[in-house]
Amino acid sequence: MGILPTMALQAVLFDLDGTLIDSERDNIESVAMAMRKLGKTLTQVERDFIIGHSWRDIYDMLVRNHKIVMAMGDLINIAVDEKQSLIEAHGFNVLPGAIDLVKRLFDRGIPLAIASGSSHREVHEAIEGIGLKPYFRVLLGAEDYPAGKPDPAPYKAAMKGLGVGPAGCVVIEDALPGVRSGKTAGAAVVGVQAGNFAKYDLSEAHLVVQTLIDLDDAVFDHVLTLR
Repeated sequence: MGILPTMALQAVLFDLDGTLIDSERDNIESVAMAMRKLGKTLTQVERDFIIGHSWRDIYDMLVRNHKIVMAMGDLINIAVDEKQSLIEAHGFNVLPGAIDLVKRLFDRGIPLAIASGSSHREVHEAIEGIGLKPYFRVLLGAEDYPAGKPDPAPYKAAMKGLGVGPAGCVVIEDALPGVRSGKTAGAAVVGVQAGNFAKYDLSEAHLVVQTLIDLDDAVFDHVLTLR
């Protein structure tokens, strides 16, 4: 902890589902509900695949397995409408420390971004719904980059949007595809267990913590030395 970082913290890039909000179950169920409207039923393997993957990859899987002919955007809209009914029933479940961490980093002047596998609409509605939209300079959903996690494209796009390079960036993730995406993009990566609904092995992250409450300034400085 006493080692000085080679690069000061320049930006923090967040995943959304399972990292800031506990929403993975809603994501799975909303896709399942959309597919039922099309007369299709998801297998458990397909339901598991949804966790940690972008809508691009989910859509490709559904086309492959169920011969879906509907455009991705149309399927997303059906699923997001279904998801809204779930959220109306119970609200957004913010993970421990999420609000305080985002506000603290913002107050430090650290640029913040989200690179999510959810749709652009879902990202904006969720961040607005939990009152954090003013704190983020960049909000990216699955339609905003060419390939989903574990490809580095989501986090590279977030860095480009913020105008920063990878050396001073920390990515915060709850899923292995996202951990690999952040590392391949060149960032230091923190894995957070609190929303790790799929029980991914996060040991490939540079550092693993239990909750976002654990991420104080010293931890951010420390993780930048671990690459």
